Amino acid sequence: MNIVTISREFGSGGRELGKRLADELGVSCYDDEIIEMVAERHGLSKDYAAHMSEKNFRVLYPSTIGCRFAGFTHQMHPTTHQSVQFAVAQQQVIKELAGQGNCVVVGRCADVILRELTPLNLFVYATQESKLARCMSRMKEDEHYSPREIVLMMKRIDKERTAYRELLSDDDWGNKESYHLCINTSNKEIKKLIPGLAAYVKCWFGE
Repeated sequence: MNIVTISREFGSGGRELGKRLADELGVSCYDDEIIEMVAERHGLSKDYAAHMSEKNFRVLYPSTIGCRFAGFTHQMHPTTHQSVQFAVAQQQVIKELAGQGNCVVVGRCADVILRELTPLNLFVYATQESKLARCMSRMKEDEHYSPREIVLMMKRIDKERTAYRELLSDDDWGNKESYHLCINTSNKEIKKLIPGLAAYVKCWFGE
């Protein structure tokens, strides 16, 4: 089974890269679909489920240092308990989807969760200037963030992703040694990187 996981800095284009790579390889790409499945199975709204995803795990970090999730369900604040339950449900969905066949999974520490399936783990990053430009160009009409606000958002979200990974693994988020390939998208058009990356993936899996 050929599984590719995409970890990424906020604003680096990792989500787009994952989708385009999956299309090029002719396989499924799982991103927001994971949250939608968790929401449907547990009777949650999609907005609430998205809030409960990795972006909300910063609140767990101080209480779970060195504990992971094992044995961590007693004497918890109700909100914390709910967050842990959501994390477990999310991991179950990721494993289930990956078990269906070749795919690309974006974010949510899928590289750690699917470790037993020996996926190819990619990390997508870029300079702050490039990430800021990409975020500014993709801002919705009803969004009015200043460059400073976007930079602060990038730092906050990446910090939360780091904290979430530390709940699951001793491997550092963003450390090149934690991944098989790191991709710098600075000032690059994502779609132009895909043919070469797809060739690399096929070579990796011996195709």
